[in-house]
Amino acid sequence: MKKLSFYFLLLVFLSSCSTIEHVPENELLLSKNIIYIDSVKTSKEKIHGLLLQRPNAKALGLPLSLYFYNLGNPQGSQDVSEWRKNHPGWYNLFKDLFSEKQSISVAKTFIGLNNWYLENGQPPVIIDDEKTEDTEQNLENYFFTEGYFRANVTSKKDSIAKKKGAITYYIQKGKPTFLDSIYTSIESPILDSIYHINKKKSFLRKGEQYKNQNFINEANRIVNLYRNKGIFHFNENNILFEPDTLSNYQKTDVEINISDRLIEENGEYSSKPFKIQKIKNINVFTDYTYELRQQPYLDSVSYTGISFFAHNKLRYNPKYLAQSVFIQPNQIYTDSLRSLTRIHLRGLKNFKSISIRYNEINDDELEANIFLTPIEKYTLGVETELSRSNIRNFDISAKFSLLNRNTFRGAEIFRFSVLGAYFNSRNGPGWELGSNLSLEIPRFMAPFGLHKFVPKSMMPRTTFQTGISIQKNIALDKQNISLGVDYKWQYNERKSIQLELLNAQYIRNLNVDNYFNIYQSEYSKLIQVENAYGSAPNLPNNTPNNFEGIVSFMRTIASDVNFRNENPQAFQDNLNVYNRYRIISSDFLIPEIAYNFTYNNQENVNDASFSFFRARIANSGNVMGLLSKQENANGQKTVFKIPVAQYFKTDLEYKKFWDLGRSTVLAHRTFLGAIITYNGSNIPFSKSYFAGGSNDIRAWRTYDLGPGTRKTGLEYNIGSLKFLSSLEYRFPMVGSIKGAVFMDAGNIWDITNSSFVDEEAKFKNLKSITDMAVAAGFGVRYDLKFLVARLDIGFKAREPYLNDKRWFQNFNFSNAVYNIGINYPF
Repeated sequence: MKKLSFYFLLLVFLSSCSTIEHVPENELLLSKNIIYIDSVKTSKEKIHGLLLQRPNAKALGLPLSLYFYNLGNPQGSQDVSEWRKNHPGWYNLFKDLFSEKQSISVAKTFIGLNNWYLENGQPPVIIDDEKTEDTEQNLENYFFTEGYFRANVTSKKDSIAKKKGAITYYIQKGKPTFLDSIYTSIESPILDSIYHINKKKSFLRKGEQYKNQNFINEANRIVNLYRNKGIFHFNENNILFEPDTLSNYQKTDVEINISDRLIEENGEYSSKPFKIQKIKNINVFTDYTYELRQQPYLDSVSYTGISFFAHNKLRYNPKYLAQSVFIQPNQIYTDSLRSLTRIHLRGLKNFKSISIRYNEINDDELEANIFLTPIEKYTLGVETELSRSNIRNFDISAKFSLLNRNTFRGAEIFRFSVLGAYFNSRNGPGWELGSNLSLEIPRFMAPFGLHKFVPKSMMPRTTFQTGISIQKNIALDKQNISLGVDYKWQYNERKSIQLELLNAQYIRNLNVDNYFNIYQSEYSKLIQVENAYGSAPNLPNNTPNNFEGIVSFMRTIASDVNFRNENPQAFQDNLNVYNRYRIISSDFLIPEIAYNFTYNNQENVNDASFSFFRARIANSGNVMGLLSKQENANGQKTVFKIPVAQYFKTDLEYKKFWDLGRSTVLAHRTFLGAIITYNGSNIPFSKSYFAGGSNDIRAWRTYDLGPGTRKTGLEYNIGSLKFLSSLEYRFPMVGSIKGAVFMDAGNIWDITNSSFVDEEAKFKNLKSITDMAVAAGFGVRYDLKFLVARLDIGFKAREPYLNDKRWFQNFNFSNAVYNIGINYPF
């Protein structure tokens, strides 16, 4: 119970804070709203969202923002002279001890602090009778739009405690109105014909309940229908719905009136029938700016009926730029193709402004003008960083980047970056150098006409990339060379696909002799093995010069059948250390091919209720393994004596977000991943799974947890199977400060069936899923608009490696993990 005492005392303290401190006499703080619909109490957020007055926002049942506001004083001083008058003692004290300048500074500080409390907190919501009456009307209006034309709303105000009140709303809906006959009156013959051909898609149907939203949807449908059938001038002002409820309010006839086009000539208005209009001319101005709009265009070219213009030299190849223009000559005007052209041109990432305007040539023809304002061709970037950690005493890094747009006149984007770092750690000074090159092409670069299988409307892209990095005195001084080719396209608004045709890595460790100095817990485990072995060979001292001797010691123990029978635990411990040494220190060639599928139904950045699903299926070494006839002593396929990683890997991730109203969100994430090797291959360390960290199971540090029920203590713990599930409740606290409570559950296991892996680490059957760790905690986030700074504190709720009691044995601050991160964990 002691470990929970802090929470209890905190809740007692917050609960004791007064919420009515700044509530005036004879006024009531709104504590709750109660709504009855036809005598049935409702808590639907959609209905409560219509109330003009709602109680102060609460987080975990407490009005934290109101508490914060009450730390200030609404009647406090607004300037120095007023503060001096209200606090003469403090003002004179600082004046006598220091100077009047210091007194003025102190006064400004307290005034600023008081204003900060008031601006970032939420003032008490005082019951306002006028707003209550407006709310009644608001509710009646809402139910009217839902077809309850005779809905009646009343309210009652009650005092429920000292200076606290509640409002109860009573809603009598009455009987709803249903649609009866639906008529149309369409003046233009062309529009009448188009409407009746597509009538079955109407949102207005006989026998359905009257709802305003259906009329809105129908109006949008009609506008989109006509504007995608060549009717350029049509808009919602040409539509009028006329429901008739006079004879029988429970049934209403609806007449849909669609008027002719209204034209102004010399101040007089006249109407004439709409006509279908076609596109005659298409002009693309590739370097448009407002300042040079009157200057002549000196360069022009025509390609597939589209004219391209530039003030000086045309910098974009018309052949490729035309692939982003879906408006074609002699094509009827179509709103959707206009939008698709704008989206596609924006996706080129070459233009900061895109405008598509139409001029009417005559009643039958239009001219499309596309104005493009390019972004600067070159962008240079320089980033520097100073940091310190428990591993590195001092770390300075710098990154230089160059971005070149329209590299080969086809809207390509070329990126080049160089990264350098220098630091001082417990192993002495070290450095790292790296460089990356990439070329992004806004179309498919594929042989044999494969680009034809993905239409250009799906925004296909090809990316070529390569990189190299070299480390000195960092772990095993890894050298990494990468090469990649991938294709990506947007299947529709919610689905995207990425094909990594080649994602190759060559990983080489240059300082393997330093292995046991870096991973000292591994050597400590070998000391225990030596003590259990009790005879020669002896374990050499842990120095780089003795590295071969330490490896020889592990091999000798691993081949001793008698020792395996006499002391199976120590024998297995040696195998574990030997296995991790082989994986971490081995050089690898990883020729990976992968398929990615992503589904995201988020409408926009403000949509807080959506689902996300991602699947990635990868294979490494299948083709290269078939081509190579070479093998090493362990039976693994090699190329130039470098082991080829051979595996299948699948990652599945699902995320779901629920908008609970008033800026509160419930978020869920589940991840499942597995790696299966073949042909005796090991799993490269960089492709293995780990558990723990600020975006994972937050009560354990990165690599600290698992696999299975194995006790922690090693620097790096990895597995070939991973399950993770998280649930997080996010809520506003004060101003830009947000809060969260969360629970994470999961673990990693080994499914390679390797004899080097102990039983505790293996996933044996479905019962092994119960060997999950559980973390619970809370977090504070500060929203900086462009990013979110995050501090999450994770507590160990369930520890799978404990023998007896696994729940809440170390659920306290002394064993908590403090996670600092950028943006949300998922």
